[in-house]
Amino acid sequence: MTTVRVTVPASTANLGSGFDALGMALGLHDELEFEVVGDGLRVEVAGEGAGGVPRDESHLVVRAFRAAAAHLGLDVPGLRLRCRNAIPHARGLGSSSAAVVAGVGAAYGLAGRELDTTALQLAAEFDGHADNAAASMFGGVVIAWTEGDRFRAVRADPHPSLAPVVFVPAAESSTRTTRGLLPSKVPHEDAAFAAGRAALAVHALTTDPSLLLDALVDRLHEPYREPAWPATTRLVNALREAGVPAAVSGAGPTVLALPPHGELPPGLAHDGFGARRLPVDAAGVRVAPLG
Repeated sequence: MTTVRVTVPASTANLGSGFDALGMALGLHDELEFEVVGDGLRVEVAGEGAGGVPRDESHLVVRAFRAAAAHLGLDVPGLRLRCRNAIPHARGLGSSSAAVVAGVGAAYGLAGRELDTTALQLAAEFDGHADNAAASMFGGVVIAWTEGDRFRAVRADPHPSLAPVVFVPAAESSTRTTRGLLPSKVPHEDAAFAAGRAALAVHALTTDPSLLLDALVDRLHEPYREPAWPATTRLVNALREAGVPAAVSGAGPTVLALPPHGELPPGLAHDGFGARRLPVDAAGVRVAPLG
């Protein structure tokens, strides 16, 4: 193959107390076309980020593609890349991880290889954690962990009744900045609380969504990041007070809600946030030949 189309989903991560460990793929996709050509690099970008992302070798998709191609021994004398982006950038919906997974997936596709554990390793190394990358790669709900310097993840089937709603603000957020707000140590009581709620979240997301309101409560990262996005915290609290399970999506400022039966309470105020209903993406990244 010399040309492939890659469709990669957004993701939401942390899912309450599952910090750097729990992720879920969402039905919002970037579509990219990779074409191996004789020489040079040409990058075309439409949609989200079109006016702000680089068009040279520093483009995140290109960097991930080059890393995977080098690992696979894939000869790419030149590359033409076309991106049609739908995932908002810097909003906590895994846009950077989706870009990396797209690049890795394209290299594997052009090499005629199936994605494997090394593909996840290559992708997760860009973020330093595997929850978003694994969700975009495998789809569904993922549980991620590390063994030394190795990134691991397993996929679980989401409960069919899950009906995510994301509240996306116009303001962007930097994962690096919000991660810098986290303390180096937390009280033992909070760590124990997080362990229990993260374990409960896996059960609630896959088996019993009636437990989501309890499962998505967090003390590990959301309270410390509140100064970066107070409006996000207010919306999470308003949703929870109305009986809707909610959490900060990734590093914020997007809010993830998982309303029972997909119904939001009437009259819910979410000024400054656009509400979007997105299904869970069960498939993960798709790579298909073109031409």
